[in-house]
Amino acid sequence: MAPTAAQALRAIQRIGLARPKELEARGITRAQLGRLVDQGFVVRRARGVYSAADHEPTPVHTLAQVAKRLPDATFCLITALRFHELTTQTAPDVWIALSEKARLPQFDYPRLRVARFSGPALTEGVEVHKVEGVPIRVYSAAKTVADCFKYRNKIGIDVAVEALRDFSRKYRGEANELARYARICRVSRVMQPYLDSIA
Repeated sequence: MAPTAAQALRAIQRIGLARPKELEARGITRAQLGRLVDQGFVVRRARGVYSAADHEPTPVHTLAQVAKRLPDATFCLITALRFHELTTQTAPDVWIALSEKARLPQFDYPRLRVARFSGPALTEGVEVHKVEGVPIRVYSAAKTVADCFKYRNKIGIDVAVEALRDFSRKYRGEANELARYARICRVSRVMQPYLDSIA
């Protein structure tokens, strides 16, 4: 039996950010979802992503939206720095890491910037956090700092150095982790003079 409008709305509220396919698995048809949108109980947050109208977006709502549509993407570089509060940079784009062979996703909003990773640089240091009911993959603070040095030509050496300084203050006991990711990303030699200057 199909859920009532009230039951459907409660299901959407529990999920947080919902895609039509997962609602269909709970018996909520696209027509019923459309009616809830028309009545103002449900809001379309992005293409194929819905939430209850009273859903409270968090400061990292955009990341939850992206992760809902691209569950295998890992947030990296400036986006990961902002997540870990290791930068003063504000960038409207969302940075994601994808494997070298992965297809480029088509997004209307937000604008995505893609960094290509391979091997351990792609798979190591991934943390999973829950944001608005959505699991999001983001590189750890130490891995992100190493990545910033690897991609310094894309994001700027000043951004990488600022991240390293903030990391050294905020994560004092994680120098070994940072060294490990610097080796994985092959930037140990590049980072060393900056490490020496802030020691």
